[in-house]
Amino acid sequence: MNLHIAFLQPKNQWQLPDPKFFIPFVIAFLILIMLIVWARAEIDYLTFSNEQIANAIYLAEGGKKAKVPYGILSVKVKNEAEARQICINTIRNNRVRFAKQNKYTDFIEFLGSRYAPIQSVANDPKGLNRFWIKNVKYFLIKQ
Repeated sequence: MNLHIAFLQPKNQWQLPDPKFFIPFVIAFLILIMLIVWARAEIDYLTFSNEQIANAIYLAEGGKKAKVPYGILSVKVKNEAEARQICINTIRNNRVRFAKQNKYTDFIEFLGSRYAPIQSVANDPKGLNRFWIKNVKYFLIKQ
């Protein structure tokens, strides 16, 4: 009868692993996570060339399928080559502006605030500009 009662008593199922192995594992795991986060946060987008940024903008704006190459809406362009040159000029000019300001620490975020503003603008009725920075960064890193 005592055997039957012992069988019905709950066992301690949540026993922690041996601390000799568990604590170093947790520390190593946390260090790995911190390194991954740090590596992604420390990309200096100023190190990319104007051409590389223009390539990323081209892809973020739709690439070959885009109705408006490079997303150039400020002026009417003759062709894709002219749109690319305007894009590169915009990048170059905004590098100078970026160096003179102190609000932004990330160049692509600064460029995005001018190139594809998030505030309600007439040429972005669906609010797609909110994806511009993330997409440009994605295509820059992918290059």
